[in-house]
Amino acid sequence: MSYLLALDQGTSSSRSIVFDVEGRIVAMAQREFRQLYPQPGWVEHDPRELWQTQLDTAREALQRAGITAAQVKAIGITNQRETTVVWNRRTGEPVHDAIVWQDRRAEPLCAWLREQGHAERVRQTTGLIIDAYFAGTKIHWILHNVPGAREAAQRGELAFGTVDSWLLWKLTGGRVHATDVSNASRTMLFDVRSNAWDEALLNVLDVPASLLPAVHPSSHMFGETDAALLGASLPIGGMAGDQQSALFGQACFQAGMAKNTYGTGCFMLMHTGGSFQPSSNGLIATSAAQPTVAPQYAQEGSVFIGGAVVQWLRDGLKAIQASAEVQSLAQSVPDSGGVMFVPAFTGLGAPYWNANAQGAIVGLTRGSTVAHIARAALESIAFQSAALLQAMNRDVAAAGGVPVSELRVDGGACVNDLLMQFQSDLLGIPVVRPRVIETTALGAAYLAGLATGVWKGTGELAQQWQAERRFLPTMERSEAQARMERWEHAVRQTVAV
Repeated sequence: MSYLLALDQGTSSSRSIVFDVEGRIVAMAQREFRQLYPQPGWVEHDPRELWQTQLDTAREALQRAGITAAQVKAIGITNQRETTVVWNRRTGEPVHDAIVWQDRRAEPLCAWLREQGHAERVRQTTGLIIDAYFAGTKIHWILHNVPGAREAAQRGELAFGTVDSWLLWKLTGGRVHATDVSNASRTMLFDVRSNAWDEALLNVLDVPASLLPAVHPSSHMFGETDAALLGASLPIGGMAGDQQSALFGQACFQAGMAKNTYGTGCFMLMHTGGSFQPSSNGLIATSAAQPTVAPQYAQEGSVFIGGAVVQWLRDGLKAIQASAEVQSLAQSVPDSGGVMFVPAFTGLGAPYWNANAQGAIVGLTRGSTVAHIARAALESIAFQSAALLQAMNRDVAAAGGVPVSELRVDGGACVNDLLMQFQSDLLGIPVVRPRVIETTALGAAYLAGLATGVWKGTGELAQQWQAERRFLPTMERSEAQARMERWEHAVRQTVAV
């Protein structure tokens, strides 16, 4: 029997999952790694640690599955996007720690780019807004702040990659420097219409083209692993940024289909087919995972603090001892008692895009308890996600399209029934949880399987997708609207801080 191995390199842990050809999980291994905070607003990872934990989990997953590498048909890679690694081509050593997508150090450069009038060119070329979230400004920071890095880059001695490229380089023993369109589209340097690096944007950010990886479709024979790593030389047939991979793993292959991933942050994507549609409502347009050379696009909204708010309740407020306790604590009160929690710990992402916003809890009274705060924290995840879908539907309406009719969900927090029901109530549409919620890894496995002939096309994959539970709205639409208005009021207060 053949298997597929998905390497899922996330923000807080590296995971490897073995899937069978029916898309079922056979075995899984996971390891956390250090989060580095050199200064307020700065977030880094050690690239060596990312690689080592990913390799260790791959070996462990194969062992747990009771199979050898020879039984693996292909490897798929999915990764935390925008996180930036620059390394020396000869030694393979990083010149600096990886700068994580959450990192805000490049905001002064972004402000300068906006002042210089580059925002509209960036939006029309890349689909993105100018923000420190994206990789291009992180590359610029490394080149201009690491001694000798800019000169080494100009001599062609350095390589840049998002985490997928870094893992591919290590897996192939430095033979392959490449990425896929979905990750390239997150750099603010990539023309998503032509699927090519944009020379004008490279010049604006002073990034030498020699740094950049080759760009391929997401389902592609990228290279083969060194046999010594896993026990056999394996083809690497799929690569995609985690959110595009999750969209693919959710079988959202048609325009108008949408998913939301509830992880450290929340990431909602709606497939827009072959149509590139820059947003007028605070979202970004991005490349979807491409099974072929034909361009595919999606609209996306990114919430910076999703499930991380539960971690704050545990580690910061000490309200709970384990994240799993949050549902019972929140359910110990009938509602949030008027408390609103806006977790803008690292500014606000879509659709607000305010880098200076700070977290706030509003609506406190003498009767407020830690349970009300916990409920408000949980509800904040749904409020932020609802604001994203409302923005998407406004863009869809402006283009003469049909609003999203259901939302497919995945990620760690989607197992929380209270949160999923509240999400459906706010949106007024079904929220559907699949049987396999590890859709990010599943998407990478699907892309690798398509490249190696395990499946003939996306039609077969769509038939494999199955719902585990559908949450249907029970709240009156007037009540849902009133709650969203109170949320937006709380956001306005936060932004004014």
